[in-house]
Amino acid sequence: MVRMAISKISWEGHVLRPVQNAPPSIIPTLIYGTAWKKTRTADLVHQALRTGFRAVDTAAQPKHYREDLVGEGIRRAFKDGAIQRKDLHIQTKFTSVRGQDPKDMPYDPKTSVTDQVHASIRSSLHNLRADDAPESADEAYIDMLILHSPLPTMAQTLEAWQTFEAYVPHRIRNLGISNTDLPTLKELFTHAQVKPSVVQNRFYADTQYDVALRAFCREQHIIYQSFWTLTANPDLIRSNAVQSLAQQAELSPAAALYCLVLGLGYTTILDGTTNPARMEEDLIALKKMERFSGQQPEPWQTTLAEFRQSIRE
Repeated sequence: MVRMAISKISWEGHVLRPVQNAPPSIIPTLIYGTAWKKTRTADLVHQALRTGFRAVDTAAQPKHYREDLVGEGIRRAFKDGAIQRKDLHIQTKFTSVRGQDPKDMPYDPKTSVTDQVHASIRSSLHNLRADDAPESADEAYIDMLILHSPLPTMAQTLEAWQTFEAYVPHRIRNLGISNTDLPTLKELFTHAQVKPSVVQNRFYADTQYDVALRAFCREQHIIYQSFWTLTANPDLIRSNAVQSLAQQAELSPAAALYCLVLGLGYTTILDGTTNPARMEEDLIALKKMERFSGQQPEPWQTTLAEFRQSIRE
């Protein structure tokens, strides 16, 4: 069983691996997730940033995301002084043809994978520009571009990744992959010039909570981004470790589960709540946990060890 001491930075954010001699950047531990928000997207992103979120996740996939409205919400937060671009982590995704709505995608599906990636990135830079003026897209950058899932073949996956790499580090600062298994991740890591900085996966029992994959990520200094953390894990929320931490640290069970997942190390969480009170509660939970784990390290480590056992880590 792995035991890992949790430092202050683990509650606030993680330093990403430097890319091509660019200064390393920090990714916050809580990332506001924007999937399925539809016409509410701009208002919810604006609310999340005003509440204190400093990272936003989206995708160039109109089927499930409104990347254009994510950009609108971000620009609204810039205008009212809630945040500055330099303090915000923006990540989006390239989604292959099989993950898109055939009637609404950001590229021509008949073109090559390379051309699809270029068109998708152009669309994302336009949507996520810092200013309303369309020409400001020429100066826009994205902190993290994620391959939404491996393509049907490794050759196509590498073709997409190599196209990503052409934008690093000036227009795109870091790269990642989502919905991957360990063999695919290892092969990509071996062949990539710009190594993946994050892996964004469902954290749930069907994949044994990615125990082996997360171990590889820790070894290679790759940040694991957990999504579906609450929805897929009702049994974990009811577990003794989660309920115990919730009581000891005065957290909601949902926030306690988030904190225990973060406690596994090199981990961030996609938090897609639409409730403003929950947004605030989840951010406050990090401060409570920083205090609790510092003042009561033994109860924290005992509860974390019990949680590790419950997911067979």
